[in-house]
Amino acid sequence: MQKSAANSNRLVGVLAFTGIVAALMQTLVVPLIGDLPHILNTTPSNASWIVTATLVAGAVCVPITGRLGDLYGKRRMLLICTVPLIAGSVVCAVATSVVPMIAGRALQGAGMGLIPLGISALRDLLPKERLNSSIALMSASMGIGGALGLPLAAAVTQNASWRVLFVGAAALSVVILGLIWKIVPATPVDPDAGRFDPVGAAGLAIGLVCLLLGVSKGAVWGWASGTIVGLFAVATVVLLVWGWWELRTSDPLVDLRTTARPQVLLTNVAGLVVGFAMYAQSLILPQLLQLPESTGYGLGQSMLVMGLWMVPGGLVMMALSPVGAKLSSARGPKVTLIVGALIIALGYGSSMLLMGSAWGLMIVAAICGAGTGFAYGAMPALIMSSVPHSETASANAFNTLTRSLGTSIAAAVVGLVLAQMSVQVGEYTIPTENGFRTGLLIGCGVALVAAAVAACIPTARRAPQAPTTPEQDLVAARA
Repeated sequence: MQKSAANSNRLVGVLAFTGIVAALMQTLVVPLIGDLPHILNTTPSNASWIVTATLVAGAVCVPITGRLGDLYGKRRMLLICTVPLIAGSVVCAVATSVVPMIAGRALQGAGMGLIPLGISALRDLLPKERLNSSIALMSASMGIGGALGLPLAAAVTQNASWRVLFVGAAALSVVILGLIWKIVPATPVDPDAGRFDPVGAAGLAIGLVCLLLGVSKGAVWGWASGTIVGLFAVATVVLLVWGWWELRTSDPLVDLRTTARPQVLLTNVAGLVVGFAMYAQSLILPQLLQLPESTGYGLGQSMLVMGLWMVPGGLVMMALSPVGAKLSSARGPKVTLIVGALIIALGYGSSMLLMGSAWGLMIVAAICGAGTGFAYGAMPALIMSSVPHSETASANAFNTLTRSLGTSIAAAVVGLVLAQMSVQVGEYTIPTENGFRTGLLIGCGVALVAAAVAACIPTARRAPQAPTTPEQDLVAARA
């Protein structure tokens, strides 16, 4: 489908803005975490569900909305995904207790399918020569959204009511609804794409909820507790049965045979590992920036100033996305993924020398952001070059899911390391400097593993063309 340059630019701009708004939702409540128990008159344990609900709802809904996008059109599902964003933001804005706040945050999480749907829509709506650069920009929008969300939310909470955060989120969601309606054209639907798989959707939802609850609550409830062991056991059984069902049904939610292709499988494994590597530093660097200077390694920054120090990481991620796209066009997205993982490892390695100053940590965040931008832009390109058009959205959604699993595992591992390597200071338990260094070195090692996995991704080879006659050449030219 040929599009004019102006229309293509508007389309990419709208979808990138949509990705930024969706990513903003994830960091929206971070400045409020410490105050939520008081605001909602609840316990810290109950308040933590406000963060967990978004994570779990997003993980469950992303593969479902991706499949629905393949079946009924990406534009239609993009519009539908804005509805829970708007509704969830409104519910949170008027919430007076923890239960509606959790419900509202779960609705916001249900809108996370906007990002993989937007990336998949680009394949249908853009000329091939613009695809790599547009995918890279769309992927980078997640970084800039997350980076801007923290200082923006901190500034609002310091100078206005916390409810303004969610009123603003609702307004932005309405804006992207209008922009998608006006700018994004309908995408083609393959009549042979099949039907929706409700059994597969239910099985995946149950399995993921149990798995993610076990990962995210293990440190709080105890890794050896009956509840956590039970959650992991149920997740294992349900996901195994789900896999059995998906291999036997004629219209699976996730085509596991396609997912098992070496290029798709290894890209998803790399997505999980890169997700871990990306998220570990975003957990550690803010703590180092905010800890009191009296610790000897903390930098004593406020929440707002800390967020501002982290912004360059997202800006670099977006600014360098065209560079990653050019590398993908010249050498292939596999090379871009390897380079991205190595840059992330370099960022972690540099932290051993730079973690003594705010400027140093900003440089670390910027290097890691650059590597993440390269890697996140390459993975959708690898996925879409290996799956049929009828599975583009669901395959991208599954890759997004693997990255989300990586971030959840990173949160659990980093949290465990920092909890084990900590000291008691008055009423507070504070991670030691060695604990932070260990967490950063783990991130470096995981990034190197990601590069190794990416290096094993097979490169598609073009089949040799048979010789043609002049008459065949003439017919091809006329066609």
